[in-house]
This record gives sequence, C-alpha cells and structure tokens, in this order.
Amino acid sequence: MTAVTFAVVGAGERGSAYARWIAANPDRASVLAVAEPREFQRTRLAGRHGIPAQRQFSSWQDLAEQPRLADAAIIATPDVAHVEPAMALAAKGYHLLVEKPLAPSEPDCRRLVHAVRAAGVLFAVCHVLRYRPYTRLLKEIVAAGRIGVVHDVQHLEPVGWWHHAHAFVRGNWRRSDRSSFMLLAKSCHDIDWLRHVVGRPIERVSSFGALSHFRPENQPEGAADRCLDCAVEPDCPYSAARLYLGMVRGGRTGWPVSVLTDDPTEAGVRAALRDGPYGRCVYTCDNDVVDHQVVALEFAGGATGTFTMTAFTPHQDRRTRIFGSRGSIEGDGQRLTVCDFVTGRTEELVAPSAGTDAGSGHGGGDDGLMAAFTTAVATGDPAPILSGAVESLETHLAVFAAERARLAGTVEPVLTQS
Repeated sequence: MTAVTFAVVGAGERGSAYARWIAANPDRASVLAVAEPREFQRTRLAGRHGIPAQRQFSSWQDLAEQPRLADAAIIATPDVAHVEPAMALAAKGYHLLVEKPLAPSEPDCRRLVHAVRAAGVLFAVCHVLRYRPYTRLLKEIVAAGRIGVVHDVQHLEPVGWWHHAHAFVRGNWRRSDRSSFMLLAKSCHDIDWLRHVVGRPIERVSSFGALSHFRPENQPEGAADRCLDCAVEPDCPYSAARLYLGMVRGGRTGWPVSVLTDDPTEAGVRAALRDGPYGRCVYTCDNDVVDHQVVALEFAGGATGTFTMTAFTPHQDRRTRIFGSRGSIEGDGQRLTVCDFVTGRTEELVAPSAGTDAGSGHGGGDDGLMAAFTTAVATGDPAPILSGAVESLETHLAVFAAERARLAGTVEPVLTQS
C-alpha cells in the first residue's frame, strides 16, 4: 500500500497522540503539515516529524487556503472548533479523521456529516473504544451467539476522582458553554460503544444526574482558593499539589502533567499551580458539568441498558455486564468472563491492553483507529472504518436526547432523521 500523508489540525494531546502512531509507522504514513495557534505545540510536533516552516500554520484557515497538501487531515481542535475546519478541508478533498464529539450542538453535528458526505471523502470519528482489541473480542462473542439474544446491558464509566477533577472541574471540559456537556464531552464514547456492542440502534432514553459535590457550599472550613495556600490540602482527596507534584517526582511528565505546563519540572508545575487553572480548589472553580449521571436506554427490538458515569471511583477501565438468553458476559476492559447457561460453566478470555486512558492510548484504541483509517485511505475502501458518519451521527443524537431527558425529566425518542 502507498503511504498515506496527513495534516494535523490541533497539535495538543490528542493530535500529538495520533501523530505518534504515524511516526511509529513510517512505511504506512507521514505528517506533512501542522496547523496549531500555540507556538510551542506547533513547533514541537513539526520538529518530531520534520515539517518545514512553510507547512507550519498558526491557524486552520491558513492551511485551508493552500492547495491540498496531504491525503487526509486529523481534526483535533477543541470541541467547539471541529465543524468549520472539517468542512473547509473536506471541500478541499482531504479525507477526515475528526476527534469526538463532532460538535457541541445537534444542528452542527448534522451539518458536518452532511458536508463530508456531500464532499465524498472518507470520514471517521475518533470513537477509539470501538477499535480496542478488547472490544473486538467482546463483539465477536456476542455476534457468534454464545450468549444468545442480548436482552440487557449494564455499563459503568468510572471516570476517577482525580481525573474528573483534572479535566471536568479545573480543566478544559469544565463548562458546557466552553466545550460541551459532560455526557457529550466524556461519555459519547460509551453510548456509541454500547450501540456498537449490542448491534442495534438506540431508540429511547431517559436520564438523571447533577453537579452535586464540586460546589462552593462543599468547600471544607478553612480551605483556600488554591491548593498551594490551603491548610486542609493534606487531607483533601482532590489536592492538586499531591496529584501533579507526585507525578513529576515519580517521573511522569506526559499527560496529564503536560496539560498544565510546557515545563514538566517540579518548578514548572509549581508555577502552573500558583497561577494557572489547575491549582484551584475544586470547590471554587467555575465548573458547571455534572459529576454523576445515569442513562437508561431502549434499543431497537426491545433490549434495554443502563449507563452510569461517575467521578467518584478509582481511575480505572470501564465495567460491563451483558445479559443474553443463553448466557452472560462480565468485562473489565481486559478480561471477559462468559457464563454458559446450558453447561453452567464459565470461561475467562483475556484481550491485550495497553492501559485505560488517553495517556496510555485507550487500551490500544488509538492505534487501532489510526491503523484502520490509514488502511481505508490507502486502499480507498471504507470497510476498516468502524465509526463512520451515519452511525456516529446516530449515537451523537442519542447523547443529545439523553441530555434533553435529564434536563426535562422526560423519556426522549432518538430522532435520527432531519
């Protein structure tokens, strides 16, 4: 196969992660251009990939003004800035890999999908959980009929106490007006994954959830607005000083430390905690997204499911239980325990896993996504893409319906037609 060329739009954590796969597979792909407004991130990625100055752009608009420079583009900009660059580059003929969520609003999701389909380019959404070896193994078991007809599923996303504080209280996804609501920002992965594993569209949803803990009225007596100044910090589970300085002292300088500062030393982290958003008390931030939420789902054919997202867990992999007419499956992101109702026996199967989160490649999902999309572009065959436009839009619409249900206290249909 011919090597595929890429332009990376957004050289932050996600764009850089996908670019690392490209660097590790030079016979299959290369990065020829980068667009990123932050100089440090832009020049760092350019240096890693040997991108000359004339193909380093400080905005996606500058890239879009050029003749098409690569076969495909990776859109890894902030959530609110996916639609315009994706539409512009699709019109230029770039095949597109777009980070989830597609957009923070239902109309913009529909608009983007319509545009890329009209352009006739290959298109994949970064629903990386679909591409994990663990998911592939689970999907094969279900599709083979080993547990009969699936009637119900329970799925837990244990965000983790410190991860939630990092990303959704202090961090970039703390406010729905600056990124998107919690279920879309974090858990559209999971709603999409459930649809993929069950193999049926989601038709109705209801939901409950709230921002209950990370609120000013829950700040401990005597606490300060910054962890470095706080007398009660040693006893706080959400201490930024303990989290980030502990990571640096232990030699961990990548994600999430790299989000705080371009200087991942103890001095650099202390300066970031002193002046930046990640040093704030979790009880006095400007966050508004929920810290726990439950979604009830009804699939086509009558199967039901529940999804729980909560901040108040260890930072670990998802937990899933699937109940069928002939057996059941319990999974923890690596191990699957299959119970056969006919024999009464259980079997444990293990899938390879490289870790649970963005910092470790989502258990092989990042690599699986890049390999599949690169193959699709190289061959012109969309078959390797598991997260294409139509089904990704469908699962985004289920997420929007669930949020409407949470806010209104209703049961909402998932309306996939315009």
